[in-house]
Order: sequence, then C-alpha cells, then structure tokens
Amino acid sequence: METSRKTTDELLELLKQKKSFDEYLQEGPEFVDMGLPQYLEEVMKMKGLKKADVIRKSQLDRIYAYQIFSGTRKPNRDKLLALGFGMELSIEEMQKMLKISEYPILYVKNKRDSIILFGLKKKASLSAVNELLYEMHENIIE
Repeated sequence: METSRKTTDELLELLKQKKSFDEYLQEGPEFVDMGLPQYLEEVMKMKGLKKADVIRKSQLDRIYAYQIFSGTRKPNRDKLLALGFGMELSIEEMQKMLKISEYPILYVKNKRDSIILFGLKKKASLSAVNELLYEMHENIIE
C-alpha cells in the first residue's frame, strides 16, 4: 500500500486501527527523518536562494544564522520563523520546517500565529509582519 500520499490524519487513523506497531510498519509509512540543516539546504536549492540573501532578509546575526545552517546551533521558534521569512517560505514550507525542528506549528486560533500566517500568505517581509504584530500588541519576531 502506498502511504507516501496519505495525509497525517489518514496515517493516524491507520495507526489506530493496527493491533501492533509492527503491523503498522508493514504498511510502509514514511517518517520524517530529515534534519533542519538538510531541509534548509533542500529548500534553498529548490528556490535558488543564497545563504547571504536569506540571512539578510531574516535579520538574524550572520554568525548565528550560519550556525543554524550547519546544525551547530538549534534556534528557538522565533529565530526559525525569521529564517522562514528570509527564505520566503509558503505556509506549508514553514509548517514543515517547524515540525522538523520539533516546534509547534503555527496555529490559526492563536492571535500571534494567525498574524504570522497572514503575513506568509501575503508574502510579506519580516519587517512588515513585525509592524503588524506590533500594531496588534503582539510580540515581534526577533
């Protein structure tokens, strides 16, 4: 059975139906086994981005950002969000990056997260999103 096309919800239902984990494994589910540095490289290559440009747009300290790219530094959620805006990620790409990094995905029922999601949808810059966050009395991304 081809599971690579199943949604997370479908895989969860399949998992619930199985009597053992081995039985679930026989279905061939795909697990996320990519680390953050690999994901960042993959996305940058796909989008034809240069690290220097991404770092500038993310407004992160250059050394800190290079440490994220190399995997020697695990960023907090806000630093990842800044990096995502620097890479001009889509909502789906940003959510995947957060999942890979084991951070909560952006949640539309959270006011701050919904502002960030709005910014992603509108392809806004980090500065523009931070202005909106500030106007809405939410913590900016820094």
